[in-house]
Amino acid sequence: MKTNVTLIGMPGAGKSTIGIILAKELSYGFVDTDVLIQINRQRSLQDILDADGYLELRRIEEEEILRLNVSRQVIATGGSAVYSARAMVHLKAISTIVFIEVEFDEICRRIHNFDTRGIACAPQQSFRALYEERLVLYRRYAELRIDGNQLSQDELALEIAQQLGNRRV
Repeated sequence: MKTNVTLIGMPGAGKSTIGIILAKELSYGFVDTDVLIQINRQRSLQDILDADGYLELRRIEEEEILRLNVSRQVIATGGSAVYSARAMVHLKAISTIVFIEVEFDEICRRIHNFDTRGIACAPQQSFRALYEERLVLYRRYAELRIDGNQLSQDELALEIAQQLGNRRV
């Protein structure tokens, strides 16, 4: 039974902040898979990227997601979680997957630390190419899509809670 909610989307979409607000709204706990990686590996995402490369970060992310055995949690994933079909099948089995969709220009406006944020992409890949590549995957796995462009984070959390209530999660 699906007793969790998983948030997917680009870095800067607000998954972590909205996730905390949503968890309070639903009386759930909150799990941030990026934080899990940093705690369990004792390294920042950027350190992993710099030392081991983006594919290793994605592999570690998949491993952490596959280890999740939780209930009544809001799970905020890293933006690259959707590259792992195994991770997404696991998340879909235990949660309702919500895509916070934010336009490219808005993401760029929100993110100012591209070089240190720990964004898992190929060395020569542009951020726009990464965005377009991931958009297809986010839409593929999403069970619920929320427009994250206009509403505040509080309003988005309430909108997600309302949509989930309508789905009887």
